[in-house]
Amino acid sequence: MTNATDILEALRKVMDPELNLDVVTLGLIREIDVEPNPIEVKMILTTPFCPYGPWMVQQIKEAAEKAAGLPAKVQVLPEQWNPEMMEDPSLLGFY
Repeated sequence: MTNATDILEALRKVMDPELNLDVVTLGLIREIDVEPNPIEVKMILTTPFCPYGPWMVQQIKEAAEKAAGLPAKVQVLPEQWNPEMMEDPSLLGFY
């Protein structure tokens, strides 16, 4: 059985190429729903027009599918990112 924790751990390997931190540490993964088929991963970007956005979405999709062994889809939410969403904002010099 697939669980959100396993997928979340797999997503720690997906790095934001500009900030050199993984998408989980940055707080970009907002929700993982393993009940529907395909699995749904909801995320945000650090900036609305992130040039690496499409690449990161694809990397997240592939990592989630590999961890779950099931199809996945990624939805980019309109929510605005801020450093308080990070696991440890001091990693980027905040606070």
